[in-house]
Amino acid sequence: MPLTILTDSEVRALLLGLKKQDILDLQQSLADALHYYSTSTDQDHNGCSSSYQPYSTSLKRSDGQTTLVMPASSNDGLGVKIVTFSEPGSVKGPSSSNASTSSACGSLASFDSLSLSAASTSSSATAVSIPPDSLASKDSTTPKGLLTLLDRSGGPRALINAEEITAFRTALASTMLFKKRDNVHDVIVFGAGRQAYWHIRLALLLRGPEIHHLNVINRSFERATNLIQSLFKGPDGTGTDLPWPKVQIITPAAQEYERLLKATIRASSVIFCTTPSLAPLFPAGHLTNPEGRKKGRYVAAVGSYKPHMLELHPDILKQNVAPDHNRHYHKHALQGGAVVVDSVEACLKEAGEVIQAGLTGNEVVEIGELIMLRRDADRKRQECVARKSMGSLDDMGVEIGECEQRKKKKRKGRKVKEEYAGDEGLMEWLQKGNVIYKSVGLGLMDVVVGSELVSLADSRGVGTRINNF
Repeated sequence: MPLTILTDSEVRALLLGLKKQDILDLQQSLADALHYYSTSTDQDHNGCSSSYQPYSTSLKRSDGQTTLVMPASSNDGLGVKIVTFSEPGSVKGPSSSNASTSSACGSLASFDSLSLSAASTSSSATAVSIPPDSLASKDSTTPKGLLTLLDRSGGPRALINAEEITAFRTALASTMLFKKRDNVHDVIVFGAGRQAYWHIRLALLLRGPEIHHLNVINRSFERATNLIQSLFKGPDGTGTDLPWPKVQIITPAAQEYERLLKATIRASSVIFCTTPSLAPLFPAGHLTNPEGRKKGRYVAAVGSYKPHMLELHPDILKQNVAPDHNRHYHKHALQGGAVVVDSVEACLKEAGEVIQAGLTGNEVVEIGELIMLRRDADRKRQECVARKSMGSLDDMGVEIGECEQRKKKKRKGRKVKEEYAGDEGLMEWLQKGNVIYKSVGLGLMDVVVGSELVSLADSRGVGTRINNF
């Protein structure tokens, strides 16, 4: 089998050419791998099992940057991703734009549905709280590096530029639960890098007609504007067929930024946090007080990846796992008693939100335990068709269901509240309740998605192939 080499532009072209059905197929392949990661035991001899996934290695370099080495095993082969991030102080963080509202509107005249909350032409002495410093900048938003894939025998299979695929696979995982939410009318995205781009693009591909408002919150107005323009122009620069909601850009330079931030958070049904932040992106009270708890939300925090970094205030996670004790005097959305993570071991070791909230393995549950294998989802669909009632199942794509093997694989705690342990209760929480998904990334994700992408590239003649490498 030849070695396939994919550059960053080739990877991006392939990903931008994916349609909704392609996304659903890729998402299901990743879901199967995560399911096996969470449920397979040594006796199963499954290549995706957590037993075969070594820990990532972190190398701190003299220039202040950090390089991660992420080896992984799958059922199709092996792989390792090597990527480099900037550390605090090594690159100056972005500052908010000083562009006036009028000039900004002029640069985006083609966006009929766009409203802007940027700096005002009239200055004010009133202080506003600026979002915390991030590791991101125009030069370091995306980790740079390489994904190497090997076949089952260890033979070289592919070399892939890792910039685009890292952001894509993260969004592919965090939109699994998003796909099943009852309400996705109001979406917030913190950040304006590639992670933000792919979260927005996949959200629009999967649930676009149901998204009424898209709010991009970022320190730099210029970067947020460029993000929206790149999405609006489409892959070939002639426009996009994505359904478009009303778009609002909010920056700290906006008049009444605090009020805008609070109102937007309260109105949201989905929040994607995609920044490598060193402090919470918004006050905990916006979600934890009685008014903030009335509405169920899906919150995905995927930008921070070290113990000292966090996007969500720890109090938000603490409340999400706290027992009710039937003492609440205000109506609030369901809480599952657990935070959903990509990996319990990795998040207990690396996720700042989880660590600083003091969560234990009994208060986090892996997403792989909450999703069905493709074969099980297809079987259930066939049963539903026979009964002439699809229930909560979709026609295609990843489905939620209680993992029958959860008790089989004994690991540290990890529970969902007993009242939500059955399929109906689990569905009600994951579809309507307050759900937090925290991801620090797994090498398994890269290997699985990378392998699928190489197969796609080979079938379409994209990339460079070297025989007898």
